Amino acid sequence: MHCWIMAASPISSSGPRVARTMLGQVVLPGEELLLPDSAGPGTEGSAEQTLRLGAVVRPRTRVVCGPGLRRCGDRLLVTKCGRLRHKEPSGGGSGGGGVYWVDSQQKRYVPVKGDHVIGIVTAKSGDLFKVDVGGSEPASLSYLAFEGATKRNRPNVQVGDLIYGQFVVANKDMEPEMVCIDSNGRANGMGVIGQDGLLFKVTLGLIRKLLAPDCEIIQEIGKLYPLEIVFGMNGRIWVKARTIQQTLILANVLEACEHMTTEQRKQIFSRLSES
Repeated sequence: MHCWIMAASPISSSGPRVARTMLGQVVLPGEELLLPDSAGPGTEGSAEQTLRLGAVVRPRTRVVCGPGLRRCGDRLLVTKCGRLRHKEPSGGGSGGGGVYWVDSQQKRYVPVKGDHVIGIVTAKSGDLFKVDVGGSEPASLSYLAFEGATKRNRPNVQVGDLIYGQFVVANKDMEPEMVCIDSNGRANGMGVIGQDGLLFKVTLGLIRKLLAPDCEIIQEIGKLYPLEIVFGMNGRIWVKARTIQQTLILANVLEACEHMTTEQRKQIFSRLSES
């Protein structure tokens, strides 16, 4: 107890730091980070000036808080331990906008609005399906949240089916709500996943690594066997190959890739390609 207090006291005594300068560094719950809008001269020690400057600059930059961060006025409040990450906005530019999040190795998934996840239908309750997404409580899914679904044309969803969808409601005060359509009403790959294939669970950190645009693991796996694969941000992966043996090999390789070096991974893939 005394060691923890001594280690945390220097952090709590220091003032808020600029989020840009903390990228890639470890942040702890309770720390405050200044947004790019409020990181100008005279920011510290003058709350009135900070708010005035933020009100002028904010329309030009859009900052999105990802997992592990919470917006608190003109600052970001860290809610879990990990490394601070940042992604530039899709339009480019250096205005300081984009997405900030905390990259951590947590076991339980916390639903986040916009995340695509793989769920398991556990029950039917009136016009809603209850879907297990690996969180603290099941998510709700309306039968109208499918492409082409109407009151007469209901989707064929049974208890035990795998659902690939995204969250439209996800906060600490409300039950998570899923849909299987995008903003245009199209399925866009979402819906009930086929009966065949294998569903397995990996760490949330590995999922984020596999979904990175420059991930070499997915490119190398695609060269081994023809396959179908679905990634859920809740740590679930569904994979299907031509045979059961190939499916099990792919699942074992994906699970082991998290703890392999680049050289070890290349050796494994070379052996599999030769066999």
